[in-house]
Amino acid sequence: MPASPPPADGREWLVTNGLGGYAMGTVAGPPSRSYHGLLIAALAPPVERTLLVSGLEESVRGVDGDAGGCGRERLVAFALEGSVPRWRYAWGETLLEKRVWMVQGANTTYVSYRLVRGGPLDLTLTACVQHRSHHGGERPRLDLVALPMGVEVRPAAAAPFFLGSDRGDWRLEDPARWVEGIPLAAEAERGLASTAEHLRAATLTVSLGPLDPAVTVVASTHRGACTDGARALGERHDHEQALLRRWEAAQPGLAPEAPAWIRQLVLAADAFVVERSMDGASGHQPGASLIAGYPWFNDWGRDTMISLAGLTLATGRCERAERILRTYAAHVSHGLIPNSFPDRADQPLDQGAYNTVDATLWFFQALAEHRTASGSDALVRELFTRLEAILEQHVAGTWFGIRMDPADGLLGAGEGQTQLTWMDAKPGDRAITPRHGKAVEVNALWVNALGAMAGFARLTGADPGRWRALADRAAAGFQRFWNPRMGGCFDVIDGPSGRPDDRLRPNQLLALSLPEPLLSRAQATSVLALCGRRLLTRHGLRTLDPADPDYRGHYGGDAQRRDGAYHQGTVWAWWLGPFARGHFRLHGDAPRALSYLEPMADHLDAAGVGSLSEIFDGDPPHAPRGCIAQAWSVAQVLAAWTAISDGSAALAPLSGGTPRPSPR
Repeated sequence: MPASPPPADGREWLVTNGLGGYAMGTVAGPPSRSYHGLLIAALAPPVERTLLVSGLEESVRGVDGDAGGCGRERLVAFALEGSVPRWRYAWGETLLEKRVWMVQGANTTYVSYRLVRGGPLDLTLTACVQHRSHHGGERPRLDLVALPMGVEVRPAAAAPFFLGSDRGDWRLEDPARWVEGIPLAAEAERGLASTAEHLRAATLTVSLGPLDPAVTVVASTHRGACTDGARALGERHDHEQALLRRWEAAQPGLAPEAPAWIRQLVLAADAFVVERSMDGASGHQPGASLIAGYPWFNDWGRDTMISLAGLTLATGRCERAERILRTYAAHVSHGLIPNSFPDRADQPLDQGAYNTVDATLWFFQALAEHRTASGSDALVRELFTRLEAILEQHVAGTWFGIRMDPADGLLGAGEGQTQLTWMDAKPGDRAITPRHGKAVEVNALWVNALGAMAGFARLTGADPGRWRALADRAAAGFQRFWNPRMGGCFDVIDGPSGRPDDRLRPNQLLALSLPEPLLSRAQATSVLALCGRRLLTRHGLRTLDPADPDYRGHYGGDAQRRDGAYHQGTVWAWWLGPFARGHFRLHGDAPRALSYLEPMADHLDAAGVGSLSEIFDGDPPHAPRGCIAQAWSVAQVLAAWTAISDGSAALAPLSGGTPRPSPR
């Protein structure tokens, strides 16, 4: 018998628009986060995300004399139709259906109501508005102007936005009233401001019956947005069908037999793909990027490159991947791609935005995967001189102490308190996981970037010798990470203390899952078994061995406590991808490797419905935490499922004998 879905209170829904804008809330209805609302517009895509419409207060009258809202006590069903959430509320024989979706490429949200049976009833909807950052902010000044079929909201010193409907009677609230103290339970748990406020702006009253069973409300930054709900919903479904057809064309051998949860991940992938101007000025050269996670992350360089293959290449969107790669290439400085972009489009990128040692190395991996998926050398040829300059700056040295060590060919990095690896938690001036020196996953990526560059050189007719020699030297030097006592890899060597860091973390799995062979078969088998025993959970891998005294099994509390646990035992879903791929590469057992991914099918209905969470508690029952929809969680699971299912996860077999000797 299938398990019952989790309670509505704990689940959240999300719809997006391809610009960074979104709508989001709890399945039960009441908001629990600062980020919940019907229209969070990306005013300078994909940033400047601004809460405009908090919600619609719903009241129903005329059902057997009953009155009340569409709350959890009336909720009888919730489901996704593709990515569109649908609620059903019942009063005896009467059944009312609600859907929420956004227009692709516009800051426009639709909410439709349809009487499925019973009635008639009178539906009253009060629009509650705001104009603040989705993170929070001060109360704005808002002026209201009545429209024939809606209301115009005019924030001080900002562009107006609009609410309207296809029918019904609108009236401005008189007086419009700010409602304060709205409890936000999820923010309280995170030690943040735990109440919200909004302005009750205008009310729509409409009758639903057998002859006129439906009404559509639209909230938009565009005056005159279409109010034809059936047409708008059809366009949304057409967009999603086009996504699935593109994926089916890219994976003709896999798509027909793919399980339903993989098809859902294909749709989930689209939520993260966004527009971004290539030159940083809104409306100029069109580029693209990937949102790292909803609701609070913008687009990050590291997350984008880790996610690119799963979100775009596996889904048949090579042209979008190309735009993303060009966008980041256009922002290279001192041999590095940006780790993050400013929250405002008019803010310049400074050195602090490039604080990453691994994002640029992931860029090489993403470019190599794009070349394989697209079958085209054009982008490699276009970027080749820039790629050479990037690696030359890594060899010679660049910002943040990033530099190749000529003694062993490995890449070192780190200065001051700057966090450069993916384990980057830093509350205030305190780095939780300082990893200065030579980090294991960074050097797996370094060898693979050099190997990829040798391949790029061959494609362009250039001499690959220098890059192949550097890759081979670094691969030999990689043996310095081997810790025979543990039967795994040191996490960091040549750090400030002079002692190798022997804490068990999942970072060494990149030595198994990336194309360049770095460990012997015996070593790789030992690493996989060790991580499987100590770190693997059903929803990802712990970031630290539970036996370590610094292990934190629960992620929660205020920012200091959360950051203290973020990479100190918290489970990260994205590491399932490297683990499953490494397993398949070693053992060639596709069903077994895929079985590590399959628990994510159940998770699709557990937190952010239809998507995968960022993190989970290290301790059972591994409750979901962090973002409810995380790009690299979706991407790595989808990419690993694709690679294992078609056999491409075994591109470079591991050697069976003794690894190359270290130069030291």
